[in-house]
Amino acid sequence: MLLFWFRRDLRLHDNAGLYHALETEKQVLPIFIFDTGILDNLSNRHDARVDFIYQSIKNMKEQLEKQGSTLLVRYGKPIEVIKELLQEYEVDGIYTNRDYEPYARERDEEVEALLIENGQDFKLCKDSVIFERSEILSLSGTPYKVYTPYKNAWKKAFRENMVAPFPSEQHLDKLLPHHKSPLPTLQQVGFKPADIPTPDPNMAEKVLRRYEETRNVPALDATTRLSPHLRFGTVSTREAVRLALQHSDTWLQELIWREFFMQLLFHFPASSQESFAPKFRHIAWRNNEEEFKRWCEGKTGYPLVDAGMRELNSSGFMHNRVRMVVASFLVKDLLIDWRWGEAYFAEKLLDYEQASNVGNWQWAAGTGADAQPYFRIFNPDNQVKKFDKAHTYIRRWVTEFGTPAYPEPMVDHNMARDRAIAAYKKAIALAAG
Repeated sequence: MLLFWFRRDLRLHDNAGLYHALETEKQVLPIFIFDTGILDNLSNRHDARVDFIYQSIKNMKEQLEKQGSTLLVRYGKPIEVIKELLQEYEVDGIYTNRDYEPYARERDEEVEALLIENGQDFKLCKDSVIFERSEILSLSGTPYKVYTPYKNAWKKAFRENMVAPFPSEQHLDKLLPHHKSPLPTLQQVGFKPADIPTPDPNMAEKVLRRYEETRNVPALDATTRLSPHLRFGTVSTREAVRLALQHSDTWLQELIWREFFMQLLFHFPASSQESFAPKFRHIAWRNNEEEFKRWCEGKTGYPLVDAGMRELNSSGFMHNRVRMVVASFLVKDLLIDWRWGEAYFAEKLLDYEQASNVGNWQWAAGTGADAQPYFRIFNPDNQVKKFDKAHTYIRRWVTEFGTPAYPEPMVDHNMARDRAIAAYKKAIALAAG
């Protein structure tokens, strides 16, 4: 018998690892582990992501039990849970889909060592990306650090059959017949229901038809909202790329950015903790806690920044254009370490994915691989004129905008711009010795 371990692939259809497990001649028992190594670090007991995972697990479990099998759901440290399962069942091996984040890699290495010691297989499959790890390398055999040549190499290597679905849902009759197993309640896992809904993935196709012309306007509901579904695998990456090929090359390029950041984090895991470019590891950040608090609460006196932060705090979402503006403001206008912003987004974003979050924050800070130049600093007022001229988006989230209750700008942008450039130049000089 094999175990199939669901992680960030919460679907029964088009699931590569599940399909490969079911293709063997062995019966398969699906499992899911609420990982305390992750959950214990979450401060919000109403975390919408945990609620979303829980509902996705519950739905899959109900579907499998209609077919006479089940989904075993456990709570704890994965290595300990797997040790228990190996004692409960005659297990020949475990199949799962690969995860590229540093914590996940350490966890999987620990599990693999346990299985090898017991003479069992641990099969990791590619599922959440089209190209993984070292499949797209430069001509010199090294990882790409610049997006455009990576994108060009990605497109050159791409073949249509790479997005053909794995028909895992057609082979569920090979699952181990099993009596119904108990599902721990959300409260037993240590969380409570959230009041933030997950976006409907079925809206993406309609949005993509006009994506190129509308994607930068935050007042419009003109982004796909598929990112939480890609993050937790309720929609497969192959489905997303098929949609992009049909409707929008611009959106396909954003999916390639996602894989670019994933391969960067895989090859340079330290970039989750420090600036990718060594010359920017000595920036003298101001890190004013009161100013950071005002940024978090959306009370900076810059309306587009404040609207974005309030949208994030209220909905777990922020428009892509606005994400760039609020990140630039924190790092450049306030000279607050990008890691503070990255951690806040990690806590709040429904679509939080470490590789993309770290990559995009380092891009905004000018410290990352293929980042915007450090001297390119968004002017938040000009961004309003370009993308929210009628203040439609701003008024939606900043209800006191235009009244005496709205605060004055907390910093002069021109002064802050000069201050940031000077701090970056000083760091470059320090690095050069």
